[in-house]
Amino acid sequence: MQVLHLELTNFRSYEAADITFAPGVNVLVGPNGVGKTNIAEAVGYVSTLNSHRVAADLPLIRQGNDQAIVRSTFSRGQREIQLEIAINQGRANRLQVSGSPVRATDFISQLQTVVFAPEDLSLVKGDPSDRRKFLDEVLVARAPRYHSVKADYDRVVKQRTTLLRSIAGTRGASSRAGAESTLSVWDDQLAAHGASLLFGRLSLLNEISGLVSQSYEHVAPGKSAGIAYLPRSFSDTPSDDALPRDRSALEELLHKEIALRRSEEFARGVTVVGPHRDDVLLTIGELPAKAYASHGECWSMALALRLAAFELMRGLDDSVGDPVLILDDVFAELDSTRRKALAQVAMTAEQTIITAAVAEDVPPELAAQQFVVTPGQVARGN
Repeated sequence: MQVLHLELTNFRSYEAADITFAPGVNVLVGPNGVGKTNIAEAVGYVSTLNSHRVAADLPLIRQGNDQAIVRSTFSRGQREIQLEIAINQGRANRLQVSGSPVRATDFISQLQTVVFAPEDLSLVKGDPSDRRKFLDEVLVARAPRYHSVKADYDRVVKQRTTLLRSIAGTRGASSRAGAESTLSVWDDQLAAHGASLLFGRLSLLNEISGLVSQSYEHVAPGKSAGIAYLPRSFSDTPSDDALPRDRSALEELLHKEIALRRSEEFARGVTVVGPHRDDVLLTIGELPAKAYASHGECWSMALALRLAAFELMRGLDDSVGDPVLILDDVFAELDSTRRKALAQVAMTAEQTIITAAVAEDVPPELAAQQFVVTPGQVARGN
């Protein structure tokens, strides 16, 4: 898989940009603040409909405008496909695949990418939401139908929590009884969509856990690492080993937990049961990485997670090829051992896009097409 062409209109700092990428390694070089990461972000966004830098779309639109357009032509096997996103302020975005309007589920992961960036330290040191987001992004890349599963689940949690808050503020017995009757409908949906999402996450962990261990050994020889799921919303289930690997059984388990914690939800006015409460345990040796890992070990773990995702995705369909590997300003942060390990993977990828403040930050073995980035402009280098 290769990005052939990228066009930007009013995206971030670019009024207009037109870039033709080469196979293999492409390096965007320029001082901090000139827009290198904006290019990497645009490629990632057209793949996942998510930015690795911000949670909302509004910052992606150039100041003073109400729309940004990202258009990318890429090769997938023997086919060339064009993706276009119109990011609109205050209204729904418009998505097209080769000129035809599509829904998000049919758009997402047409182009597959794996992005490694300085923000990935939050996968180790950040909140549980950062680790859940990592799992869900890989899950959707592996099976795009989970984009709808996650969207449906998030909608149910939002609506159900709103209802719980209204119940907490209701004094009349009849009014409260009516609200509680409506709550049972949301209970069923929470259990159904939650079981589907939980099943997907557990299945993904089974596939990726060995790759995380192998990748960590690659970037930190002689050391071991692991990944496990922490089902925080179950009061008596301390680890993922105790959870069933069957959707119906997971749905039944969620129903039982909802009933068990009903009074707590009424008192707090929030949804306390479901995979939106869960976490991922990352370990180095026998110890939790979040509490005990050094700065260098955190980098190794973050890198191992991304490399594991890359290896998982490149093995899904030989006819499609590798995902595009995007390395956003990370080589300057890594020591020589980690640089070498990352460079070895980058050299084997079908296409890699790298950003760097200076060309010397990029390992010399990565022979590359170079682009010089200045404020608002991208030009092919020597």
